[in-house]
Amino acid sequence: MKRVLIAGALAVVAGGQVFAGDLPAAPPPTAQPPAIDEPVAPPVYNWSGIYLGMNGGYAFGSSDWTLPSGADTGNFDASGWLVGGTVGFNYQINVLVLGAETDLDWSNVVGNSGSTVPLCVGAATAGAPSCQTASSFISTARGRLGFATDRVLYYGTVGLAYANIQAGLNPPATYDSSKKIGWTAGVGVEWAFAQNWTVKVEYLFADFADLENGSCTTTANCGSTAGSAVKFTESLVRAGVNFNFGPW
Repeated sequence: MKRVLIAGALAVVAGGQVFAGDLPAAPPPTAQPPAIDEPVAPPVYNWSGIYLGMNGGYAFGSSDWTLPSGADTGNFDASGWLVGGTVGFNYQINVLVLGAETDLDWSNVVGNSGSTVPLCVGAATAGAPSCQTASSFISTARGRLGFATDRVLYYGTVGLAYANIQAGLNPPATYDSSKKIGWTAGVGVEWAFAQNWTVKVEYLFADFADLENGSCTTTANCGSTAGSAVKFTESLVRAGVNFNFGPW
């Protein structure tokens, strides 16, 4: 009996091996394509932070003298260069950038009415003194509201302006000086060309005509035009570079 069982078991094993040998070989594993790294989007620039900078540019504007006699010179041009420093901060909320900025610029803005403008010092003749207005510095304190498209910021700005307005006859080109407050507004665009560095171009208009007028008051500098009311407006076109100390 045992011989029969053993023989049957051997037959089953042998039959299984034969059956397995008749099966086709398993296909080789399919080669997987190499993994391709997904491109990583560059980080969106963050404009938040405190910054320091320098700026420089050109200023042009106009002045107007109203003489004690009631005569008026009319508007005459004034222009010159300026350079100075900037400090400010930004706070970014999505694409909106809120900020504040103040600056102080030395300037050499000068304008003359011309020697043919009738003054109370005499007839309008060549060589007669002209009314001269100058500005030796201008400072602004402004709020800024901007729209950021990653590394480019478009902004508008408005605030107060503070300047040293000088007025006197030329000759002798000596001045009465008045430090006056006005208002200013403008627009600009700023570009972050590196992680902490930005450059900007902006236009500002400053008006000292309607708040507290400059004046030429002394006879030493203004002759018989002493007491003249002097108005002054100024446009500033500036470029600047800022260093941002990083997001908050």
